[in-house]
Amino acid sequence: MITFYFNGSPNPTKVALFLEEAGLAYEPVAVDTRKGEQFSAEFLALNPNGKVPVIVDDGTVVFDSNAILLYLAEKTGQFLPPAAERSALLSWLMFVATGIGPFSGQAVHFRHFAPEKVPYANERYQFEAKRHYGVLDRHLAGREWMVGEAYGIVDMAVWGWARMVPFVLGEGAFDAVPNLKRHHDAIAARPAAARAVALKDRFPFKAEFDAEARSHMFKHLKPAV
Repeated sequence: MITFYFNGSPNPTKVALFLEEAGLAYEPVAVDTRKGEQFSAEFLALNPNGKVPVIVDDGTVVFDSNAILLYLAEKTGQFLPPAAERSALLSWLMFVATGIGPFSGQAVHFRHFAPEKVPYANERYQFEAKRHYGVLDRHLAGREWMVGEAYGIVDMAVWGWARMVPFVLGEGAFDAVPNLKRHHDAIAARPAAARAVALKDRFPFKAEFDAEARSHMFKHLKPAV
C-alpha cells in the first residue's frame, strides 16, 4: 500500500492523477500547509524540504512530484514512452520540474500574495511563466501528447500546472496557448483527472489565507506585531 501525503496544489494533484490512472491502491494523508503541518518533525523526516507531495511505498520514501511520477512509472511499467524516447522523457520532465513549476509558483506569489507590489518581480516572473508555457504550446503544435505517441507521465506533469494557467497569468491567458489548452482539456476530461482533483474535497483543509497561513507559507516574512 502506498501512503500519499498531499494537498490540493498542482504538484500533489499530478501524482494523484497517476495513482488514479494506474489504479494503484493508496492511502491519502492530508498535509495542511496553511496550518504548518509540513513542518512537523514527522513530515520533515520524510521530506526535509517540507513540501508535498511525498509517497511511502512499503518503506521506500520518494519526494518531489516529478521524481514520484518517474518512480511509479518505472515500478509499474505504465505511462512510459518507448526506450528510444527516454531522452525526451527526461528532458521534458525536468523542464516542468525546473521551469514550469518554479516560474509559475513565483508568478502566482507576486501576482496574488506578495504583501507589497513589486513591479519588477511581477513582470519578470509573469514573462518567464508565459515564455515557458509558450514553449509547451509550440511543442504541442501538431502532436497530441508531449513525448511519443501515447499519454504518459510528462503529460500528467504538464497538466498539473496547466490547470492553473488562468490563475498564474490571468483570465484569457489560455487564448495565447491553444495547443496547451487542447492538451489540458483532453486530460481534464479523463475520469481519473476528475477523481484526482476531487481528492482534496474529502479532507477539511484550512480555507482561510489569514495571518496564520501566511506565517507558515511565507517563512521569510517577519511575524505581525
